[in-house]
Amino acid sequence: QVQLVESGGGLVQAGGSLRLSCAASGLTFSWTDMAWFRQASGKEREFVAAISNNGVNTYYADSVKGRFTISRDNAKNTVYLQMNSLKPEDTAIFYCGARPTYTTTYTSSSFYSPATYNYWGQGTQVTVSS
Repeated sequence: QVQLVESGGGLVQAGGSLRLSCAASGLTFSWTDMAWFRQASGKEREFVAAISNNGVNTYYADSVKGRFTISRDNAKNTVYLQMNSLKPEDTAIFYCGARPTYTTTYTSSSFYSPATYNYWGQGTQVTVSS
């Protein structure tokens, strides 16, 4: 079965950095779009960043542009989220999402919608102290 396992979360001071990883199994990774979403306490899940199956196209929420970088290593079936200049408002549980593209071609705008992702990890907590 499909498994997504996130790691790399933790407690960091404002201005610091963290690198999240999401290891995928049970799917053909090179045919899978990947994304990071986050959910702060009491709020809905929101889009953070996404990357197309071949790594060519990346997408970012305005709130993280210039600070976060999404990347992937298809040889390791892993997607990463490098987070720099962290702010207290980045505090949330970060989730990795995956959607296979074997039979579906998705529009660019669809990368931002959590409803288009078929699989999710268990999440990793990121806490940024002021």
